Amino acid sequence: MHFKLIIAMVEDTKTKTILEAAREAGAKGVTVLNQARGEGINPGKTFLGLSINSQVDVLLILVEEHFSRKVLETIARVGEFDESSGSGIAVQIDVEDAIGVRHQIKALRGDVEELL
Repeated sequence: MHFKLIIAMVEDTKTKTILEAAREAGAKGVTVLNQARGEGINPGKTFLGLSINSQVDVLLILVEEHFSRKVLETIARVGEFDESSGSGIAVQIDVEDAIGVRHQIKALRGDVEELL
C-alpha cells in the first residue's frame, strides 16, 4: 500500500467536525497538534505583542492513496477553506515509507479492494 500524508491547519473550533468528516471520507486516524499559529497574506493582529487571532490545530492524517484526494477535498469543504481567508489550509505529500501502520493496512485492505 502507498500512503499520503495530509497536513491541515484548521481553526480549533472546527477540528472535531473536520475529523469526523475525514473519517467518513476514508481516514483511519489522525494526530492533532494543538495551539499552533499561522499567518497568511495579511499579518495577524496583535495587542501589546500578543496575538489576538484564534488558535489553529495542525492535523496530520496518514491516508491510503486511493482515499487521499477525497479526504483532502472533504477537509477543505467542511473547514470552508475557500470561503474566507484564514479559515485553513491543507496539503498532501507522498510518503515514501511508513512503520507502525500494520493495523491500518489490515483495516484498509478490504476498503481498497472495493475501490479497485
